[in-house]
Amino acid sequence: MSVHPSSTPVPQTLPPPMNLPRLRELAERGEKIAVLTCYDATFARILDEQGVDVLLVGDSLGNVIQGESSTLPVTLEHMAYHTACVARGRRRAWLVADLPFGSYEASPAQALAASVALMRTGAQMVKLEGGGVTAETVHYLTQRGIPVCAHLGLTPQRVHALGGFRVQGRDAQAAEALRADAVALTQAGAAMLVLELVPSHLARTVGEACPGLITIGIGAGAGTSGQVLVLHDMLGLTPGKRPRFVRDFSRGIDGQPPLDVATAVRTYVQAVKAGSFPDEALHGY
Repeated sequence: MSVHPSSTPVPQTLPPPMNLPRLRELAERGEKIAVLTCYDATFARILDEQGVDVLLVGDSLGNVIQGESSTLPVTLEHMAYHTACVARGRRRAWLVADLPFGSYEASPAQALAASVALMRTGAQMVKLEGGGVTAETVHYLTQRGIPVCAHLGLTPQRVHALGGFRVQGRDAQAAEALRADAVALTQAGAAMLVLELVPSHLARTVGEACPGLITIGIGAGAGTSGQVLVLHDMLGLTPGKRPRFVRDFSRGIDGQPPLDVATAVRTYVQAVKAGSFPDEALHGY
């Protein structure tokens, strides 16, 4: 499987750079938003050229780049380095960077300092996990000009408190608590919300309860504004058993050879836009 940039066809013209108003327009008219994680300049260039709308510099780099068993060891310095790398490779896609574990929980002021560090390296939006008191931090950041993406459902930075990688919001009480958190985060100013490992019907009702919020699903069914996958999962590079909601887009069809990276990414974007990924019969909860 080739990842050399020279194998990637370069379009003659690129659409204008993505921004929040354009992302909202996509969501409002029902065009799905294609998101992938990204950690370096080469992949940023490939993903950008193949039409990915949003690049997420995820703290999942702890798993797929550093070989850690969780995202908890990832530091702000790690995130700033990889965000800068991705920023140098992108031209069009919107760039979101995770605030890592321990960089925002102490106080809104701590979150602001960490967000400024990531914005200075090229991030256009920061992402943080959790509801409840996190809404205060979201309000603090957005009032100071920092666009925020929230994250509910399975929140990997809290994996030990959650008891492992489990579907969240299954019972009525948990579902209502998640919806209430989503409303509070939206009212606090969050423009985007990642919903991870929640039932598809719950993801839909969250979108209905939060008009104007851009919802991005991962293992949350097809009823969100868009979809995100970890790049290495989408390319079939992650060893071991993949989560049920992941599709390997590098695999050839009907015995054909595996797809090159650029074609696999383009196939993913097309599947998200067409609504054929995710297939809730196979990948929903």
